[in-house]
Amino acid sequence: MKFATFDENGTLTGRYDSGIHSVIPEHAIELSEAVFLATRTDKDGIWKLVDGDVVKVPVPEVETNYAALFAAERFAREASGITVDGIAIETTRDSQALIASTGLSAILEPEYRCNFKTLDGFVQIDSPQILAIAKAVRAHVQACFDRELELLNALESGTYMEEMLKQGWPHSSAATPVTAP
Repeated sequence: MKFATFDENGTLTGRYDSGIHSVIPEHAIELSEAVFLATRTDKDGIWKLVDGDVVKVPVPEVETNYAALFAAERFAREASGITVDGIAIETTRDSQALIASTGLSAILEPEYRCNFKTLDGFVQIDSPQILAIAKAVRAHVQACFDRELELLNALESGTYMEEMLKQGWPHSSAATPVTAP
């Protein structure tokens, strides 16, 4: 004999074969051989107990949260890094904050120099280089937010197409070099 159990929403939670299982839950429903087999092999739906009958219902369509999808893509692009004057710069949120504070030091002290950790290791840079890096990172981040807004606007206007998600973002490691003044 074949059995199945269902949760409070009627969704199948377990299958039992009395020839294999020595204990069958008390609340299990007896199934025909054909229905039992179908619950094991037909995976293109959800098996449920509806009004005493075991039936397969379609998997509910999950509506895409485009705003979250666009934001996640923007965040990945934003943190992908850029190259400024041949220096590979990390652009994670932590790096952005460190670069901004280093930029402030460069503004306050034009002779400021520091050992700056790049993606390739440490380099010594001066105030003009620091400011060029800070401007390039800010431009990269802003371009990422601008692209996210373009995608949201396209979605709102009904012109969004899936291929747009991977297009139009600023180039990361191939960022246009910024020359220090």
